[in-house]
Amino acid sequence: MTATAATRGAAGSAAWADALLLSFAQGGYVQAHPGILQPAEPFLDLSGEDIRKSLYLTTDASGEELCLRPDLTIPVARDYLASDRAGQPAGFSYLGPVFRYRGGQPSEFLQAGIESFGRQDRAAADAEMLALALEATTAFGLKDVEIRTGDVALFNALIDALNLYPVWRRRLIKDFNRKLSLTDDIERLTLATAPGRNEYEGVLAALAGSDRKAALALVTDLMSIAGTTNVGGRTVAEIADRFLEQSTLKGGALPRDALNIIKRFLAIAGDPDESVAQLRALATEAKLDLSAAIDQLESRVGFMAARGIDTKLTRFSTSFGRGLDYYTGFEFELHAKGTVNGKGNGVEPLVAGGRYDGLMTQLGSPTPIPAVGFSVWIEALTQLGKPVSQGSAA
Repeated sequence: MTATAATRGAAGSAAWADALLLSFAQGGYVQAHPGILQPAEPFLDLSGEDIRKSLYLTTDASGEELCLRPDLTIPVARDYLASDRAGQPAGFSYLGPVFRYRGGQPSEFLQAGIESFGRQDRAAADAEMLALALEATTAFGLKDVEIRTGDVALFNALIDALNLYPVWRRRLIKDFNRKLSLTDDIERLTLATAPGRNEYEGVLAALAGSDRKAALALVTDLMSIAGTTNVGGRTVAEIADRFLEQSTLKGGALPRDALNIIKRFLAIAGDPDESVAQLRALATEAKLDLSAAIDQLESRVGFMAARGIDTKLTRFSTSFGRGLDYYTGFEFELHAKGTVNGKGNGVEPLVAGGRYDGLMTQLGSPTPIPAVGFSVWIEALTQLGKPVSQGSAA
């Protein structure tokens, strides 16, 4: 079945597709048509082996592992990097089927969205993504939606300013992105070292204050001397990370004032303008330099207002995140207000996206390329909305 046939078959009517693509085209975004069959490695590298159980995998005659595309962001980015426009500002839209095992839901479903590459005016590009995302919901007849926003760059800036041990910096940022054990890890940072010694006391002492690269080198040397490459099925990198964690805990607890600063930071939420004021007050009181990240947030809010977005009705939260590692800055979700079929609306977004400036280098670009975009949850919108005509989409 072709992508067009799949699109029309899934929706029963292409009215919403015409309105949606027209909205994207009017914004200057050229429709992309990446291949359905993709190399599996980029998805596994960027999302971890956990995604493997959701992929539809095969192997070609050369032994390369391939998959049916589970999303369209990476395929669109790969095509852009392979083109003569790589590194230059370029915007793409897309609409087509993706394939991912989802339990009791259909494994083939539609994904639409926009990807913007190469723009250096990050705050303006972020605001444009949110404005276009709102237009996408309008294409389905939905005009009253809840806007939830956050910015992982602010949390990263806070952790950097607190000068935490490298292992805890990496761990807390990872926990923030994935929304796993963040509170538990913050509390662990304040625990005193348990009394007594263990058999690796010398290794832990040698690693005190080290970064991950130094720890990996030391553990590699030690295991090479011992004539082994793994212990109990764990790799050298996993063992090094474990030693670093133990060494960090043994080296001293996080000061109580730093813990309080993190908790106060994560409690900031509400109106974006008020949140900016609270962030500046916290940074001044704690004597932390967060000005660059806060300035970026404030600039973005200004561009949002310039695009007609009512920022007073936009919810900002320093603890908001989308649960994915590759986001580096602005993140957002649009949700339906009220309830649907008696159920709350807070689970699945209608549209979701954000900034992922590190993706291009992870995909092989020799230089960093700014990137921001969003995906449209077609299933949710077609269930809730009433597609408008092409004329009214404008």
